[in-house]
Amino acid sequence: MVDVHGNGLVLLLCVPRSGSSLSTVMLQNHSRVFATQEMWFLMNLVDLKKADSRPYGGSAIIRQFYSAMVSDEGFEKACRSFALEIYNGFLEGSGADFIVDKSPRYYYMLEWLDRLFPQSKRIHLQRSPLAIAASYKKVNRHTGEGFELIGSLQSPNLNMKAVDLTLGVLRLNDYFADKHTNAYEVQYEQLVSNPRDEMEKLCGFLGIGYEEGIEQYGRFVDSTKSNMFYSMGVGDPFLSSHQEAHKDSVNNWKKILNPQEVELYCRVMGADLFHRMGYSEQLEEAEQWTGVRYEADPDEEVISRLTCQFSEATGSSWQQGYRMQPVDLASNTPDGNRDNQAANEPAAIDPTLAALATIRQLEAALRAADNRLERGYNERERLKVQLASAHSKIQRIKSLIPFGNQISAWASQRKILRGGKS
Repeated sequence: MVDVHGNGLVLLLCVPRSGSSLSTVMLQNHSRVFATQEMWFLMNLVDLKKADSRPYGGSAIIRQFYSAMVSDEGFEKACRSFALEIYNGFLEGSGADFIVDKSPRYYYMLEWLDRLFPQSKRIHLQRSPLAIAASYKKVNRHTGEGFELIGSLQSPNLNMKAVDLTLGVLRLNDYFADKHTNAYEVQYEQLVSNPRDEMEKLCGFLGIGYEEGIEQYGRFVDSTKSNMFYSMGVGDPFLSSHQEAHKDSVNNWKKILNPQEVELYCRVMGADLFHRMGYSEQLEEAEQWTGVRYEADPDEEVISRLTCQFSEATGSSWQQGYRMQPVDLASNTPDGNRDNQAANEPAAIDPTLAALATIRQLEAALRAADNRLERGYNERERLKVQLASAHSKIQRIKSLIPFGNQISAWASQRKILRGGKS
């Protein structure tokens, strides 16, 4: 179970399109790990004070209430209690000791996470920045949303995908810059190349023994946990088309991005980032391909503009160069050590609680399936209307064809009578 310090909680931190769905679907196959698709609810909690416009009104009153009546300490305590209810509700009766919260864009609130759950385990999932940009372009082309890298980076308006690709990547690398006992780094490219080895090391970081075959996620597709994982309908849309990790997407950015996109993105990010992340080889390829030698530092003009856009839109203020905070020694009490020890021992599973947990998971999966069916029905009705409209247009065109033929015949006869002259 997750305690007030965050023992038992694993935060998988990365930007979108880094391979977090793949990492999570492997981890959730372990008997002592509970994981599902993106939760995101912690971001909703941290923004609770902002009280966006609601149909019943009172936004100004709500903001005043939080600013004047609720202390920061009281607010964080309440948010912690809410999060614990959510996390432990999933863990109850499941037999799992750890819950993985995989929510890209948690870079939004790293300072808050450190205060809320200082003892939580944090996994930094890294991927080549160029591959992340290429994945954005590929997936958004597949979903029909569209993504234009150059336009996003140069836009005068906030574009969250541009923030992910720049501020998010830079911020997470600052956060994990120093070694930390509760931090672990895994590279997507290593994960797909040697999934078993990487999962063994990841299990070692969590203090649980590796279980055979968890990286072969296709073997577990019919399990209750997998049903719940896929029922969320978010994350990598291509994940379920494979049975295990593959290397098809490794270093494929040159097939998706063009030289102009690569040149701008590398200039914006700066060469130092690629070296710090361990992607010097990809940077060298980019320089050879574009014929440009990139400066060490990021493009300050672009980074400043994106930072201002993000701050104005969210009201957030980040600590510059923020790093993962040292664990508070006061929390390393003997009781805390006993909690950690208990977390490393398999929990006795109450059959009744296990059955209830399974029911909750199946109910959640059913609700998600119902939502997908409803969306599918609405989409079908929309297409039916479009199809009917198209048929109507075709009928109108057909109705004009006989009249058109008569005009053509009349014109031909007139031409013949005039000796071939128009």
